[in-house]
Amino acid sequence: MRSVTIVGASLAGMRAAETLRREGFDGTVTVVGDETDTPYDRPPLSKQVLAGEWEPERIALYDSEALADLSLTWRLGALAVGFEAASRTVTLVDGERLVADGVVIATGARTRTLRGTEDLAGVYTLRTLDDSLAIRREFDGTPGRVVVVGAGFIGAEVAATARGRGLDVTMVEMAETPLERVLGAEMGQVCAEVHADQGVDLRLGVGVAEITGSDRVEQVVLSDGTRLDADVVVVGVGVIPNTEWLEGSGLHVDNGVVCDETCLAAPGVVAAGDVARWPNRLFGQSMRVEHWDNAIEQGMAAAKRLLAGEAAEPFAPVPWFWSDQYDRKIQLAGRSGPDDEVVVVTGSLEERRFAAIYGRAGRIVAVLGFNRPRNVMQYRHLIAAGASWGEALEFARSQD
Repeated sequence: MRSVTIVGASLAGMRAAETLRREGFDGTVTVVGDETDTPYDRPPLSKQVLAGEWEPERIALYDSEALADLSLTWRLGALAVGFEAASRTVTLVDGERLVADGVVIATGARTRTLRGTEDLAGVYTLRTLDDSLAIRREFDGTPGRVVVVGAGFIGAEVAATARGRGLDVTMVEMAETPLERVLGAEMGQVCAEVHADQGVDLRLGVGVAEITGSDRVEQVVLSDGTRLDADVVVVGVGVIPNTEWLEGSGLHVDNGVVCDETCLAAPGVVAAGDVARWPNRLFGQSMRVEHWDNAIEQGMAAAKRLLAGEAAEPFAPVPWFWSDQYDRKIQLAGRSGPDDEVVVVTGSLEERRFAAIYGRAGRIVAVLGFNRPRNVMQYRHLIAAGASWGEALEFARSQD
């Protein structure tokens, strides 16, 4: 193999490029990215950058010297619009065709939007640096009423950042509690209380029927008929994997690029990050993970798959994620679900400082921590080892 094309210049793609070089690959590595900015870290976009605490330079993934050391060929601001898996040919929007011996697909995902808001000023989603800076400029103007649609991790972080800037925030969520589908009702209620304690007006169990305004947003109309005045609206209702450009490519696409357990999608073609779906043998299920940590690990695994071929090891991580909200660091490791058994193993729900473990089918499958990073890592190791639910509970008792 003498050449690799990486489509996607964010975390997964860049970790793949870095891994290729670290493993001794000295061929041509071309990186295609649809943004014009050099690669940057996304988690601070909803926190430090949005809060005005960090400037864009601080979130660069690499300094100029480190990028130069990787000896990459760049195609930034170039959108990939087509792919032929059999010949490993990537077609760019300007007609350029890149043919390589290996291809890494790391095109990530884009935010879902609300229909009818495309041309309405003051309505935003948050995915890119430009998005974060645009919302920050709105916040700098001290808007009277900020409405956040969606109480997932991104929506919750935006709400927390806005409250930290002293803004009036209403958060709308269709589920009965925030993050109910991921954390379950009990832990979702804890998340709701964290925001309520900070003065966020929570509207739960209700959807958005319409966002109105002439040229600029004026109101958010809820499904129960309530009208919320709004100066700025931030929509955080999930993402869609960027796979449209792969239509007719010969790859299997179904809620992401479908791979085997080594991240291989086709001969010489691997996928990593938000766009990849693969069978994780540790959990016995197919998954697509939209977490920072997974982008790093899977980018590395995908690159190693190209180099190692059939000798590559299965990619079977314990997904891990964190979210900073007010003075709480929320961490989740594993794959929790709304129907899992949940046991608080240390700390207090009332004090919002605790660790809780999730059990399913006789195994520990996840751990949630509020300001309990050490405990999260302890139980993450148990999950990785395939510990039973009984073993996890016994370990918890031994820590008392």
